[in-house]
Amino acid sequence: MNGTSWADQWDNSGGSARGGQVGSGAVVRSSGSGATSNTAKYKEKMGQGLDKTKAVASSGFKKLKTGSAIGFRWVKDKYHKTTHK
Repeated sequence: MNGTSWADQWDNSGGSARGGQVGSGAVVRSSGSGATSNTAKYKEKMGQGLDKTKAVASSGFKKLKTGSAIGFRWVKDKYHKTTHK
């Protein structure tokens, strides 16, 4: 073994056994106003996508809620019929 624990290998606090952050390979580029317009376009598209996702999730949850309510009611009715004969 090389003397480092598993936790030390994946620690991003800066005081790791190797003497720096492990796995911080992020590249930051600042290209002026071009980056801002690209970021704005990206945020707009993400916002539209999240709105669609929210709508789909909401309708799916409503279907799940009504379906489970119907299912529980069916089970309750079947149990009621078998116990009160």
